[in-house]
Amino acid sequence: MLFSASFAQKQWTLQECIDYATKHNIEIQQQELKRKNAEIGLNTAKNSRLPDLTASIGEVVSFGKTLNANGTTTYKNTTSGTTSGSLASSISLFNGFRTSNEIKAQELNLLYALEGLAKAKDDLALNVAVYYLDVLFKQEILRVYKEQEKLSALQIQRTQELKDAGKVPESQLFDMISQHATNQKNVVTAANSLNTSILDLTQVLNIQSPEGFDIVIPDIKDVVSENTASIQPPHNIYANAIAIKPVVKQAEYNVKYTEKNLKIAQSAYYPQLSLSLGIGAGYYSTSSESFIQQLKNSRGENISLNLSIPIFNRFATRNSVRTARNEILNSQLTLESVKQSLYKDIQQAYYNAVGAHAKYESTQKAVAAAEIAFSYTKDKYAVGKATVFEYNESQTKLISSQSDLLQAKYDYIFRAKILDFYNGKEIVL
Repeated sequence: MLFSASFAQKQWTLQECIDYATKHNIEIQQQELKRKNAEIGLNTAKNSRLPDLTASIGEVVSFGKTLNANGTTTYKNTTSGTTSGSLASSISLFNGFRTSNEIKAQELNLLYALEGLAKAKDDLALNVAVYYLDVLFKQEILRVYKEQEKLSALQIQRTQELKDAGKVPESQLFDMISQHATNQKNVVTAANSLNTSILDLTQVLNIQSPEGFDIVIPDIKDVVSENTASIQPPHNIYANAIAIKPVVKQAEYNVKYTEKNLKIAQSAYYPQLSLSLGIGAGYYSTSSESFIQQLKNSRGENISLNLSIPIFNRFATRNSVRTARNEILNSQLTLESVKQSLYKDIQQAYYNAVGAHAKYESTQKAVAAAEIAFSYTKDKYAVGKATVFEYNESQTKLISSQSDLLQAKYDYIFRAKILDFYNGKEIVL
């Protein structure tokens, strides 16, 4: 999939990324094929109620000795040919409700495939959101490091002025130049990290090249207030999730499917009744009648009712029924396991979100304190009352706290979006 120039000229929203990934993702396409195969299976089951129709033509050539036509006991070598044709049709009148249960089973199989497709789309949307948020985080980290790089460049000029005025020794100028180099290195590292995150996102979208790819930066004014509604108690989210999540509905359909398979297996206990119709005619090369006349004279029709009553089949039906019952129990256990796992995942997501919220609020306070401390240190350094070591240490603490805040911010957003995901809400920024 080539990355066209038109793609490189736009900024992608999260929803556009999800839509594009859904359209081009291989797993989604495979799930779509499974859905189509399930539709074919349902169509086949429904058509099994129709009568079949079979035509056959046969040719028999006989060689050997036969009695003379005049009845004498002498034999002569003869060659004769017989051509026959027939048209036959049959329909099942009763097969222990097997056909109706097969149709219902295939309907459930189609619903199972549809939920599998929905689950794949849900999982992909969440995966895209993870990489999208990572790009946003790396963009903001890069912005912070660029600001610090600009600030350290200005401080080199200021330190040069202080040195020229005799207020600081020359060594502090070299220390500031060294700090500026470190800040430049941080910018390069952050840019490389951003490029890697963009590559990860474009690969999820199945875009061949990340060149020129860019995303829309959403307007997130208040992280806490905009996501507070997402942080709901686990039991509330679970009550919604259990009714709508595809993974649960898949397991429920599988239980119903195995129940229909039991009825299909039990159908072998019942008598089988079918109706057959047929018509046929033949042509004999030794006859003096014409081909048309022979077909007319030899034509025969038949109709028959066939009743098959099972008596003993070496316990095959009984064992099939036992196996089907075990499959029902297994599918019920699978459903219960899916529900338990879902509740545990929601619980974990909830406590992760609560923890992320607390961390975000604490890092906000840390940044506020670091900004005040750095402002004081910068003012003291400007008048020569603070060393370059104190200045760099204060700046490093500020950068670290800003980085922690950004990480906490996007971690909190991501945790909130996971809860939205379990609640059946679209992932939006």
